[in-house]
Amino acid sequence: MYEKDAILSQISLNTGAMPLTLDDEATEATLMSLHLHRLRSAVVELSTALNETLRDDRNNAAASLQRAKAMLHGVEGTSPKPSEDGARQGLAPWQVRRVLAHIESNLGTTLRNKDLAAVARLSTFHFAVAFRSSVGDSPHGYVIRRRVERAQGLMLSTEKPLSEIAAECGLADQAHLTRLFRRIVGESPAAWRRARANPSS
Repeated sequence: MYEKDAILSQISLNTGAMPLTLDDEATEATLMSLHLHRLRSAVVELSTALNETLRDDRNNAAASLQRAKAMLHGVEGTSPKPSEDGARQGLAPWQVRRVLAHIESNLGTTLRNKDLAAVARLSTFHFAVAFRSSVGDSPHGYVIRRRVERAQGLMLSTEKPLSEIAAECGLADQAHLTRLFRRIVGESPAAWRRARANPSS
């Protein structure tokens, strides 16, 4: 009963209509129509997210999933808070491109959040929240993952020792590379390299 009253007041606020009463049969039909519309919209957003993921466009997929989640919360009778929507905004496409390009070109050097935030023209805090929303990982987590991926590429394409590869990827030393590599990949860099150098064994 209270949920219906809340939805009715929400409908009248959103549409600018006069407040509705529960005695009206049309009100029940309006409620059902509202729920059906929200469910359809959520399904469309989920479908869009799936298509974007298949095209490997994770930013748009994540945004679609967040919109679908917000719509489904509305169906349950609770709408997301305005502050949550602001925090979920993420980076603009130009910011994502610039920050990721900056990371790629500077993987061999020290990358600090404040420097990445300056590239995106945001405060450090807002950048960290927006980056996680857009990319799905913290700036530090993303940089570490990219360094490990670059190390994997170098291990496959060169005969360089692991200590040299670690330095090229911006890591302190071979032990640092080994620790991060084991955490992300699940095995040591040497074992991973050997397994790919001799796939038959």
